[in-house]
Amino acid sequence: MDPVIIVGAGPVGLTLALALARQEVPSVVLDEGPGKDEQRLARTAVLREDTAALIGRLTGFPVAETGFRWAGWRSMRRKQVMRQITFGPDDPALLHLPQHVLTAALREAIGAERLVRIAVDSRLDSLEQEPAGVTAHTRGPKGTWWRGSYLVGCDGPRSTVRKLQDIRFPGRTAVERHAVAALRTELPWPGEALLHRTPPWRTSGPPVSEVIARPLADDVWRMDWLLPPGKDLVTPDLLVARVRETLAGWSGGTTPPYELLDTGVHTVHHRLARRWRAGRVFLAGDSAHLLGALGTQGLDEGLRDADNLAWKLALAWHHGPHEALLDSYQVERRAIVAARLRAADQALPLLRGGGLRSAVPGAARGHDALLTDGHLGRGPLGTPGAYADSPLAPPYAESAVEVDTAAGAAVADVRVTAEDGSSVALRDRLGRGALLVLLIAPGTVVWDRKHWVTAGIMPRLAAAVTALPHRAELLVAESYPGAAAHTVLLIRPDGHLVTAFGGVRPADLYEAAEAALGGPRTTADAPAGKS
Repeated sequence: MDPVIIVGAGPVGLTLALALARQEVPSVVLDEGPGKDEQRLARTAVLREDTAALIGRLTGFPVAETGFRWAGWRSMRRKQVMRQITFGPDDPALLHLPQHVLTAALREAIGAERLVRIAVDSRLDSLEQEPAGVTAHTRGPKGTWWRGSYLVGCDGPRSTVRKLQDIRFPGRTAVERHAVAALRTELPWPGEALLHRTPPWRTSGPPVSEVIARPLADDVWRMDWLLPPGKDLVTPDLLVARVRETLAGWSGGTTPPYELLDTGVHTVHHRLARRWRAGRVFLAGDSAHLLGALGTQGLDEGLRDADNLAWKLALAWHHGPHEALLDSYQVERRAIVAARLRAADQALPLLRGGGLRSAVPGAARGHDALLTDGHLGRGPLGTPGAYADSPLAPPYAESAVEVDTAAGAAVADVRVTAEDGSSVALRDRLGRGALLVLLIAPGTVVWDRKHWVTAGIMPRLAAAVTALPHRAELLVAESYPGAAAHTVLLIRPDGHLVTAFGGVRPADLYEAAEAALGGPRTTADAPAGKS
């Protein structure tokens, strides 16, 4: 069986390659560059808990210790503090780290991975599909043809893969522009992020309507100034003036010492590919979607694309095409990103339009709440979506029960006992290509596994798990949010809840597992073989 061809060696492409390798699927990553990434402190990645866990699981890199979590958040309008939030262990902030640090960790992990090959200086210029595979040609010093089972375009906003497949990419251009600077300095609120709208100080250029300061590790701050509409050139002098005036405005009128580390201009586009699958070719990350206005984060969504697609490609690679399962990638992921884009596009006129709507009493606080949601990963702008209307959802079953996690949403990360008796985090068992069956059994932690594995409902459940239409792992937990004793949760390989049952229901469990795999295979799903 030919490897999966991944076009693009950014964080999404590298994550997909590692996720496939963890499920014993080989891949070739076509990198049009030299295999190194420029260090840009002004370009940061923002990860939620589950995507940070995904990177840590794939790389072994201490993402949580390397990245930075804000101690708090405050927003101001003119001189008034509109909102303050303090983060803690029960309500952690999102994880922020320079994107080149994330990419370097992924590249290092791939360097030790026998199933992943990176071809540098390899720019895709053509591809052809056949019923049994894909052929791609790259130009460069060692231009050649590549043969693959599937091909995934992770090659960014100007995706060659998307263009070669003639997939439209409609949307809006330059919905926001920001001047960006990374600098080392001390601000009056160490470790806290600040969003300041219409700051009161005088400026040497156009008035500043909004500026945000994001703390990073090692006393580094990333600062973003919202630019007025248009294409006015942001000169170095103008940017330095913005830095000095902003720091002085926040520090009592005197500019504190600072070291300017990096600068840039960040332009936000909103676009969504019409199709994310064309036969054996898929799109992921920025080649499939662009978002980022009002604090929303596109890279986190791109990593979710990779996590969603990896287990489906792995199952098709090992067991032959399963068209309904592969089709579900576009249905699930495109719906989530489309909803976030709609939310941002609906909010933009309210937040940026001004006029009478901005003068309505309470409007300022409502605007602040929207912006806070986007930057903190909350609300319609920021909350990770659930695959509630997924084609992989199981049919109704009378034995199904509700827990605090909605069907289709990512499961909570509870401690579980694995089949070998070890106690691990639930997220550590994800990404291996297996379905997870989790039994909630209070009190088992006080007994040795050999005493309860053959007692009560365990033998019946273990037999039901063995009979499922796909490899599954049986886990046990003391508790799960909203779950009663003897609740059985069925979880997809990417950590999304399929359903939960009140007790052991072998027939219902089998039917739900079959649905999660795309339903029964049909004659159209011709076997493709296995290497």
